[in-house]
Amino acid sequence: MTLIARTKTSSFLDNQIDVAVIGGGLVGATLACALAETNLSIVIIDPNDQRQISFDTAYDMRVSAITRASQHIFESIGVWPAMVAQRVSPFRDMRVWEKSGAGVLTGDLTGDLTGDLNSEVHFDSAELSEAQLGHIIENRVMLKGLYQKLNVATNIDLLFGKPCQQMQQIDGRWQLQVGEQSVSANLLVGADGSQSWVRQQLGISTRGWDYDHSALVATVKTSEPHQETAWQRFLDTGPLAFLPLSENYSSIVWSTRPELATQLQHMPEAQFKLELEQAYESKLGQILEVGPRACFPLRFFMADNYIGNSAALVGDAAHTMHPLAGQGVNLGLLDAASLAQVIIEAKDAKRALNSLKVLRRYERWRKAENMSMLVMVDQIQRLFGSDVSWLKQLRNSGMHWFNRLPLIKHNVIDYAMGLHGDLPKIARHVQLPLNL
Repeated sequence: MTLIARTKTSSFLDNQIDVAVIGGGLVGATLACALAETNLSIVIIDPNDQRQISFDTAYDMRVSAITRASQHIFESIGVWPAMVAQRVSPFRDMRVWEKSGAGVLTGDLTGDLTGDLNSEVHFDSAELSEAQLGHIIENRVMLKGLYQKLNVATNIDLLFGKPCQQMQQIDGRWQLQVGEQSVSANLLVGADGSQSWVRQQLGISTRGWDYDHSALVATVKTSEPHQETAWQRFLDTGPLAFLPLSENYSSIVWSTRPELATQLQHMPEAQFKLELEQAYESKLGQILEVGPRACFPLRFFMADNYIGNSAALVGDAAHTMHPLAGQGVNLGLLDAASLAQVIIEAKDAKRALNSLKVLRRYERWRKAENMSMLVMVDQIQRLFGSDVSWLKQLRNSGMHWFNRLPLIKHNVIDYAMGLHGDLPKIARHVQLPLNL
């Protein structure tokens, strides 16, 4: 177990902590960074040392499409320059299309590929007077930028190496046992992923379903440049996305039935290249290189409650969604920024930061915002996942006309970019009070 000891306002010497964050991934680290300039004492607890990031491979298989709102959060907490100094990849256009007809690939992996109707929706940042629609960033790049700040924050301790083994409330405070270390915290935050131990200990139920789909991810190099464009094609078996990285490299996310995803993961590289080229109609030429491939199951769920007694859930601990819109990480970052704002404003108003009234503000805020996005993405997945012929014709016609209605199209992409909605202050570059 690694404990980074520093001089703090409230230290492990008396074990009195204001906020204990269980989970040191992107969302938990972002929450801690948002509180780093306050005089609140914070501890991040994680069985893994999130600072031990490997750069042995050229690209991380785990990448995220970061919206402008998430970029603003990173800028506001002072970690964006460190990310840019490593490697971020802007995308300025997005092309989404579906083609109907008859004809199949080798192995029947992608379904219909040829036909008369080819509908495409094109989003262009220039039409919105924006420099880009967003950025594709490797998760390890974001984590490194976040921990560069956390490593020097004097009010934050990192308790890595062992999981939290026990949590109980005594006299209104959470008593946590991490190995031989005991920690007492006013507020407990579960940022420990979709299988959240904190959520389970709090007895918070969830509702949702499996999509009976898995996402295959890999990094590929194409013979033609990606043109700083995110490409997504809806196949009969699920969406295939090419997310632009640097040079001619792209990260692919291929969502399909679990048995086909497994087949794609383990098939010989030459055959996989052929299947992939045909699946996206060789929009970027030949597939020259393929990195390691991995699969993970896809699920929709939302926690019935985002808060418990002196506790809150953020990110995947509270909700997960289909990756077709690339919004999962962004919703988690907005959770972190919103909870940080609620905590800081409560402290500024001399209210107890763990009070039910304060935490309910966070729950009402983020549950409503997240639900609208989760439901919208789920409905898109269901619409494009159907193979009913009349519905396929309807959605192709809908895409055709949607692309010709700029006002509606611009409103949709503004919302997806995080430029509209009830955003936390730091997602709008509004400074929070820090001298608490």
